[in-house]
Amino acid sequence: MPAFDALFAGVPVGDFDAAHAWYSTFFGRPPDVVPHEREVMWRCADPAWLYVVEDEPRAGHAIVALMVADLDAAVAELAERGITGGPAVPQGDGARKVSFTDSDGNEISLIHVST
Repeated sequence: MPAFDALFAGVPVGDFDAAHAWYSTFFGRPPDVVPHEREVMWRCADPAWLYVVEDEPRAGHAIVALMVADLDAAVAELAERGITGGPAVPQGDGARKVSFTDSDGNEISLIHVST
């Protein structure tokens, strides 16, 4: 297996304009890169990017998890911006996850792993 330099996770959407607005609110900023009029990208971590692209046949089937240092603070910040998710759910040994759903049904989760 070769060494990888970056990860690009794609989220296909049917209503690009609604998704662009939702993810801008989710990340609390406009996209970092706009490759073209139907694709936008946010840098989530140094080598990790999430891109949203108009792709009606695949829309609503993405599952993405982003690890955060403080799950409760991240969920509270999103709630202040009008984005609410489900309750925190235990995951394995010492992890918790909160899932959010965009307008196409894609699942974007925040996860925190206790060490």
